[in-house]
Amino acid sequence: MRHEFAYEEAQRHLKQRNRFAALSAVLGLTSLLAVGAAATREESVILVPVTTERLTLGSGGTDAHYLELVTRDTALMLLNRAPESLDYWMEQVLKVADPSAHGSLKAELVKIVDEQRGSDISQAFVISRMEVDAQALTAVVTGTLKTFVGAQVIASQERSFEFSWNRRGLSLGLTGFRQLPTENEEENP
Repeated sequence: MRHEFAYEEAQRHLKQRNRFAALSAVLGLTSLLAVGAAATREESVILVPVTTERLTLGSGGTDAHYLELVTRDTALMLLNRAPESLDYWMEQVLKVADPSAHGSLKAELVKIVDEQRGSDISQAFVISRMEVDAQALTAVVTGTLKTFVGAQVIASQERSFEFSWNRRGLSLGLTGFRQLPTENEEENP
């Protein structure tokens, strides 16, 4: 009798163990499928509407229109500055900087801040056109750069600036900007 009871008890434990093993196998397979699906799924982020159309940034690449909007906002922020807001200006530009370019961008911005601090010189930029290369993650912004001393305009020139970007995951980071030479400057170095 005791052997029969022990045998039944062993069989019950064996069945229970087999059920747990099967359940573990099913859960493990489900987890592997979920991880695989998450790793291969194309990611996208729905952006807050700033235009009349809907924009998304997917893991497949950067949309030219999105790059244009980001460059437009950055160009206006970077090229419109006054001596009273230089610290805030530099802080905001560095927020859009790519981590790999943070140091070099900060060095360029500090030079600008040192030159302009304590002066009455301000500048404003009005965009007239933009050329975007979504593959190379660059954009050239052209417009009128006005320089003011106090309230008086002392210079108004057509200028072009090139902005370079880097993509990290689903975000863009500014890696560099530079003023492009005008046709006169190219002819007379």
